[in-house]
Amino acid sequence: MQKNSDTHKMTFRTILLSCLACTLLTACAPKPSTNTATLPVLVPEETIVVSDLADLEISGEPADEIVDVQVPPADDSEPLSSEEIEALETRLNIDIEMDDSDRKVVEKYFKYFTHRGRKTFQRYLSRCGTLLPHATEIFKEKGLPEEIVYLAFVESGFNAKAYSRAGASGVWQFMPYTGRKYGLKQNWWIDERRDPYKSASAAANYLLKLYNDFGDWYLAIAAYNAGEGKIGRAMKKTGAESFFELTQKNHKLSRRARLRTETKHYVPKFLAVVKIMRNLEKLGFEPIETVPCETVTPVTVKGGTDLLALANDLNMNWKTFYNMNTAFRRQVSPPDYEATVYIPAEKAPQAVAFLESDKSRPYAGWISYKVRSGDSWYRIGRRHGVPVAVLKKVNNRRSNLLRPGQRLMIPGSNSTQVAWRSPRAKTRAIAQKRGNYIVQRGDTLYDISRATGVSVKTLLSANGLRSAKSLRAGTKLYIPNQSTKTIAKKTAGKKGSKMVAYQVRRGESVWTIAKKFGVSYKDILRWNQLSKRSILRPGDSLTIYSN
Repeated sequence: MQKNSDTHKMTFRTILLSCLACTLLTACAPKPSTNTATLPVLVPEETIVVSDLADLEISGEPADEIVDVQVPPADDSEPLSSEEIEALETRLNIDIEMDDSDRKVVEKYFKYFTHRGRKTFQRYLSRCGTLLPHATEIFKEKGLPEEIVYLAFVESGFNAKAYSRAGASGVWQFMPYTGRKYGLKQNWWIDERRDPYKSASAAANYLLKLYNDFGDWYLAIAAYNAGEGKIGRAMKKTGAESFFELTQKNHKLSRRARLRTETKHYVPKFLAVVKIMRNLEKLGFEPIETVPCETVTPVTVKGGTDLLALANDLNMNWKTFYNMNTAFRRQVSPPDYEATVYIPAEKAPQAVAFLESDKSRPYAGWISYKVRSGDSWYRIGRRHGVPVAVLKKVNNRRSNLLRPGQRLMIPGSNSTQVAWRSPRAKTRAIAQKRGNYIVQRGDTLYDISRATGVSVKTLLSANGLRSAKSLRAGTKLYIPNQSTKTIAKKTAGKKGSKMVAYQVRRGESVWTIAKKFGVSYKDILRWNQLSKRSILRPGDSLTIYSN
């Protein structure tokens, strides 16, 4: 037994010593270099997941996403042909000063797109269509170098439906704040960052601003990727005067202030793309099937336009229509302002005729509804006076399940698509048309009832209201057997006001008169049945109720 115990002890010591030796050998082994120039994230076509709109819930988000994939460096053993070497040495319109390490990064991207990633780049080219000619025209008009337009290949491969996990979207990959800053609307109904035509103009304006900030196109391009603040601070701290000098001094910055590999390689990738675009035929790429800009016509549509009905009227399936109008997130245009749709030029007259007809706006007055805890299709339908079958149809839903926080589209009172409305909803619609009093902040049905002599019950019945709590400031209320002036006088009087007949003097406006009497200019408009566009002339008489 003692012998066996000693044997076990010896075996344990042997194993322990072996492990220590392996650890020491590993620690002494040379470590792989961390300075190897590797390619950063690329976005090949295969990694862009585009959902079929047939599977898209109308109240959901299009699932077109750029999935980040690390692309390894091209095989250095694969030589470039004489034509490729000649294309790689193409001189560009914008002066370049870079060292050998930067040139190697340009060459790696050039080799990737002309060899292993060739099919990906060819897909980029096939997708340009009308987008490249239009963007080129915009950039020329604004005075940008022609080559800068190729930045769209680097950003998204000219995919209007692409978005990044960081929140950038569209051909030019605008972040939400920057997009809004340059006039691109974003809401539940539309995302104009995905409008390739409007976003091209916004991108040109942004790039011009960056060039004016830095006085160098390559710094402007880097700032487009990293942000002007990041590039500006890095330039100040390093004293660099150009992008490539900045990348060479990047190691001097604190870890937080350093440019990411993506930004350091952003300009070299752009240069590789430009060199390829300058030599497409020489490099054996199929020519771009560009379509003249005139073949697509922008048409203005009113708020609440039924886009699906428009597509059907033009004999276009929804997927084809959507591919031309990727900014829209619903099959209905935003209800409260005009929007732009793009139509094949030959169909433009037909589109205009449809938009002038009553069929074009069955969804006018739609609202966005956020599902609450405890909601059901039946409860929502009853609350808004819309049958469950209609709600499900317009929201492209079959399931009975609803999740809190989910968004639904609810047809408004003037929706001709809804075949049935409750008697109360019909009464509300009539009352809105006949409304002779605009509810003010602080108003209650009881106050209005006392001022006008009309009972609360009558007011509820005449306006299709369930309860006095349904009253909202700014909405129209119909008060039976009362004129607008009589109501204004009575409701003003209930607050202890006196009526003044005021004669307008030269140079006065509704605003200055309101200030003089200490009342709201909106009240003066309401008391005198005026609109914001009404013009006052000297000698005009106004009725004003003041304390």
